Amino acid sequence: MSKKKLSVCVYCGSRDGRDPRYKRDAATLGSGIAKAGWRLVYGAGDVGLMGTVARAAQSEGGETFGVIPAHLRAWEVGKEDLTSFIVTETMHERKKVMFMNCDAVVVMPGGAGSLDELFEVLTWRQLGLHDKPIILLNINGYWDKLMALLDHVVAEGFANQEIVDFIDVVASPAAVIDLLAATGTA
Repeated sequence: MSKKKLSVCVYCGSRDGRDPRYKRDAATLGSGIAKAGWRLVYGAGDVGLMGTVARAAQSEGGETFGVIPAHLRAWEVGKEDLTSFIVTETMHERKKVMFMNCDAVVVMPGGAGSLDELFEVLTWRQLGLHDKPIILLNINGYWDKLMALLDHVVAEGFANQEIVDFIDVVASPAAVIDLLAATGTA
C-alpha cells in the first residue's frame, strides 16, 4: 500500500515581522515540508513569510500549490513559478481552494489575514465540517495571548473546551513536521 502524499496548508504573514526567527523558521518549515515529500499549499505570495516558506520548499525540490485572488497579485507579488498557481476572483474563493487542497493546516505568525484563516478553519472544525489537524507554530510565544483568549472564551461559556483542544500548539518547525508525521494524516 502506498503512503498518501500529505498536502500542508501554511497560513502566515505577508510581512517578515520584527523577530528574525519568524523568517528563519518559515524557511525551516518550507524545507521540512519538501524534505518530507509533502506538498506546500499557501497563499501564492512572494513577500514576507509566505515568500520565504515557498522559496525554501522550492529550493528542496518540493511541490508548491499557491492560490491568490486577482486583486492581490501585485500587492503580494504573486509567485508564478510554483508547481501550481491558481488565481481566484475573491478572498473567499482563495481560502476555500487552499483548504480543499490540504490535509492539515499550520498557522505561523501573521496578521489579520492569518487570524481570519485560522478562525475560519477552527469554526468549521467546531461545526464538524472537517477533522484536519490545526497546528499553531508558536514561535517565541507569538500565539500565547491568542490561546489565553480562547481559554477565556471557554471560561466565559461561549465555547466548549474542544475549541482549544482542536489546536495543537508547537514551538518549532521540527515539532510541526514530527506532529504531522505522527498524526497518521501522512
